[in-house]
Amino acid sequence: MQMIGFIGLGNMGRPMASNLCRKGFELLVYDINPQPVAALCDLGARRTSSVAEIAKTCDILITMLPNSADVEQVVLGSEGLLPNSRRGQLILDMSTIDPAVTDRIAARAAEQGVAVVDAPVGRLATHAERGESLFMVGAADADLERVLPLLKAMGTTIHHCGGVGTGGRTKLVNNYFCVVSCQMNAEALALAQRLGLDLEKTLTVLNGTTAYNGQLQLNWPNKVLKGDTSPGFTIDLAHKDLSLIVASANHNKVPLPVGTAAREFFSLARTGKHGQSDFSAILDVLCDLAGIEKPRLKA
Repeated sequence: MQMIGFIGLGNMGRPMASNLCRKGFELLVYDINPQPVAALCDLGARRTSSVAEIAKTCDILITMLPNSADVEQVVLGSEGLLPNSRRGQLILDMSTIDPAVTDRIAARAAEQGVAVVDAPVGRLATHAERGESLFMVGAADADLERVLPLLKAMGTTIHHCGGVGTGGRTKLVNNYFCVVSCQMNAEALALAQRLGLDLEKTLTVLNGTTAYNGQLQLNWPNKVLKGDTSPGFTIDLAHKDLSLIVASANHNKVPLPVGTAAREFFSLARTGKHGQSDFSAILDVLCDLAGIEKPRLKA
C-alpha cells in the first residue's frame, strides 16, 4: 500500500484525513496545531515534525491549506515538498487557491517528474465528517486513477473537470455562486424582517419559486436561522475566495460588479470582528448595521 502524507488538518482536512485512516490508508500527518495531529494519531496515523519528512517518506502528498501563500510555501519552499521530492510522487492539493499558483506548481513539478492533481472540495465540514465531500478534480487521466481510491474514501461525488488547474477554476465559479447567494439572502431576509413578514412563510414562498437556492434551503436553516454561527466555512474564507474570484475575473477581463460589491461587504464584516463566524452570519452583520432584529426560525 502507498504511504500517504497529509498536510493541513483544519476544519476540512482533519475529518477528511480521519476518513482515510478509518478506511485503512497508512497516513503520515503534519499540522502546526498539535490537537488535530493527536486526534489523527488516535486513529492510527503517524505524526511528523516536518513537511520535508513527508516528501521523503510518502508516495502521495496531500495538502489542504487555507490560502495560496501557504500552499506555495509548503510545496515550493526550501523545506517543502518539491525540493525534497523524488520522481514518481504525486501532489494532491485540495486547497482553494489562485489558479496561477496551481499552474506554477504543476510546471515546476513536471520538471522533477512529480505529478500534480488539484481537487478542491465542495460541500461543508459536516459532509467531510460523514465522508460525503464533493471533489472538483483537475488531473491527467492516469493521475486521476491513482488518487481515485483516496477521493472515494473521503467523498461521494467526484467530478473530473479536465486537466490540472481546472478543478480550482471550477471551485472559484462554484464559490462565486455560494458566497454571493449568501449576500443576496441576507439582504432579502433583512428586508423581509423590516417589512414585518413571517420568516417561515417567506421561506416557503422563496423555496417554491425560482428564488430558490441551496444556501437558503439547505445551509441557513441549520446555521444562522437557528442561531448557530459557529464556523463551518468562515466569513474570512469567503472573503478570501471572493478576492481570488475577483482577481481572476480582472485578469481575464470579465466584469463582476455583483461579486465585487459582495466582497466589500464581507470585508466590512471582517472589520467588525466577525471573520471567524460562519459565512451565513453575514445576515446578522447586515441586521446589526440596519438595526433590525435577527431573523430566527421558531424552535
